[in-house]
Amino acid sequence: MALIRVSEAALFLGVSGDTVRRWLENGTLHGSKDAQGRMVIDGVELAAIAKKQSQLPQDPTGVGSSARNRFVGLVTNVVLDKVMAQVELQCGPFRVVSLMSSEAVRDLGLEPGSVATAVVKSTNVIIEVPATGRQS
Repeated sequence: MALIRVSEAALFLGVSGDTVRRWLENGTLHGSKDAQGRMVIDGVELAAIAKKQSQLPQDPTGVGSSARNRFVGLVTNVVLDKVMAQVELQCGPFRVVSLMSSEAVRDLGLEPGSVATAVVKSTNVIIEVPATGRQS
């Protein structure tokens, strides 16, 4: 069972440490003390509340898709050259970067401030864990 400290839980939930402590006090979250006496939260419970608390912006494309990894955000930067372009989106706290043709950028009208959706459909999504979080 993964145990997450209050400060880390706050980062994962996008709230302050004080908010997490209030949630522990009012029973929204349940905590326990670790071996060092620090308050920790069960990772499974934290994952459930993170999913419940998440509110995604409405996907403006309105298209059906088999891709489940869709990130709606704002275009923050576009770097164009003659053939290729780099487009950056800020999707909540996440920065997503896409490389595409300059022609595609022009066709889509992508410019800073535009609303766009990054779609990831791949078997090559890499999942990493902290070195101390590895379990055998």
